[in-house]
Amino acid sequence: MKRTTLMSAIALASLVTVSACGGRTDGETAPAEETAAAPAEVEAAAPETAAAPTEPEVEANGTVIDINMYTRDPDDSSGLQVFKPRLITAQVGDTVRFIPTDPTHQSSSIDGMIPEGARGWEGEINQEVSYVLPMPGIYGYQCVPHYAAGMIGLIIVEGDGMTDNLEAAKAVSHPGLAGREFNEVFEEAESGGML
Repeated sequence: MKRTTLMSAIALASLVTVSACGGRTDGETAPAEETAAAPAEVEAAAPETAAAPTEPEVEANGTVIDINMYTRDPDDSSGLQVFKPRLITAQVGDTVRFIPTDPTHQSSSIDGMIPEGARGWEGEINQEVSYVLPMPGIYGYQCVPHYAAGMIGLIIVEGDGMTDNLEAAKAVSHPGLAGREFNEVFEEAESGGML
């Protein structure tokens, strides 16, 4: 009885993992043409309403900050599912551009971790997303498929009121490894004099 329950739990966990990663569940290796189509299928599965707003909340000032999305950290082979850099400071009007350097990633702001009055953003998997930072404050973001794996980042937009939402942002609860990663990022920001 215990073995059957254990085997059922393992089978269910494997099915969830394979399904979440876009893999097959029938034990066969996917043909090359099916594997090549997988990113398009993942993209098609994203909700239609997930697109970032087309009109920025403020006028862009011409400064673009690129943040790459990686499956494996190019500077630390033990780091998996990362934004590089994961902590930046910026100015109102700067454009943050999230680039899906590796497939299966996206970027979305996290509820409770953006300044009150900001719309935030919701990118699609495998698609670049740009967001013009509309006001000073703390902006926490995630890769939705890898949020619990700790794929998160933080933007600090300088100016009057930049810490107004700091305590609220720190109080947000996160799944899996994301909470630990946010604690590290906040500590890095504080020790680096960014906050």
